[in-house]
Amino acid sequence: MRLFHLVQVGLCAVLLAQGSPVSSKDELRNFKEYVPRALADSKHLRPVKNKRQSSSSLISQGQPDNGNGKGGPVQGGTNKALDLQNPDNLGAQSTDNGVVTNLKWSLSDSKTRLLNGGWTREQVITDLPSSRDISGAQQHLTKGSYRELHWHRVAEWGYVYVGEVLVSAVDENGKNQVDRLGVGDIWYFPKGSAHTVQGLADQNEYLLVFDDGDFDATGTTFMVDDWVAHTPKSVLAKNFGVNESVFSRIPTQDPYILPGTVNDTDDAATPSPYGTLEGGSSYVFHDSQAVAKEVPGGGGTFATVDSRNFPIATTLAAAIVTLKPGGLRELHWHPNAEEWLYFHQGQARATAFLGGANARTFDFTAGDTAVFPDNAGHYIENTSQNETLIWIEMYRSDRVADISLAQWLALTPDHIVAQTLNISQSVVADLKSEKQLLIA
Repeated sequence: MRLFHLVQVGLCAVLLAQGSPVSSKDELRNFKEYVPRALADSKHLRPVKNKRQSSSSLISQGQPDNGNGKGGPVQGGTNKALDLQNPDNLGAQSTDNGVVTNLKWSLSDSKTRLLNGGWTREQVITDLPSSRDISGAQQHLTKGSYRELHWHRVAEWGYVYVGEVLVSAVDENGKNQVDRLGVGDIWYFPKGSAHTVQGLADQNEYLLVFDDGDFDATGTTFMVDDWVAHTPKSVLAKNFGVNESVFSRIPTQDPYILPGTVNDTDDAATPSPYGTLEGGSSYVFHDSQAVAKEVPGGGGTFATVDSRNFPIATTLAAAIVTLKPGGLRELHWHPNAEEWLYFHQGQARATAFLGGANARTFDFTAGDTAVFPDNAGHYIENTSQNETLIWIEMYRSDRVADISLAQWLALTPDHIVAQTLNISQSVVADLKSEKQLLIA
């Protein structure tokens, strides 16, 4: 306070000498009203005031201001809720650099199709252009409702996370499979295999994954009623050996999902004379076949489902991961494919490194999908302090494979690593040679 009075006196003398508005003793009484304005207008004193305001980052408040002279408040239109949900888009990480295209999509931004008996929403290449190998969808069925009979020119992978479903499929040799799947169970329908899915519980929901990013392209999905509706009835009658009138009520528009009833008879009531899809040919993988296990690092569980334990799944490999609060999926990359992810629960952060000093950090929440480009370095961190992070990672490959940065450095001559990174050789010597997949 004393310093402020000294500043007032000094400023008064300067202003009087410069012919300021303070020109008489009487007007000095109004000086206290003038000085604050003068202080605010002084270009010499302004930096002191600003420095005090920028002592901490405003990014956590949804403003692109790092508190160190970079950035400033948004004064135009903005979506405050999204800004707060994505602090890394505002520049929270000083290590981000260069130009990295968007690698994230929220299924909440997808158009949801409401249908008789359920709904579906998807993420395809037009939503997330970076995802070239894989597209995905969430689909919901009420009890008895079913996804109409169809096939694809791409493979389909499904994961049940609510309820129970009945899957039915036939391959090119006439072998079939009818099976019930509960939470945690998986199916894989190879390219061209005829199939359907029916809801058995009151409410049923699952994740769908396809080994092509452009899933909505014409010529990708074929519905049986759509085909029949666009085939001459005379040809249908000849093909099936029935009267043309049988097809007089075929739906003229693709229903996609149809309401129906649950048949309580034995699921295997439609035997095939050519046999059943079982063993290595089975289209179904039950959760009990791959128990999620703790992995090195002690940060969570990692369950791999690929052609090594699900032989039919030759084009889509998966890992179902849980990560403890504050845990880290270690720095790594995938040598065989781009990685597509679906976040089912929790909050996360990840940085994708694309080489050439290009890196970008993203924030994720439940319902988000993401893609890490082929061979791009990255990590995944659980940013919650009390909630387990759950996600599914997918690869258009026959297997899940990754290379750990820490393991690579640990298995490289110490002096080379030390000289490359300019760190102590003793630090390199202490690196773990075993992958620490999920670090607590």
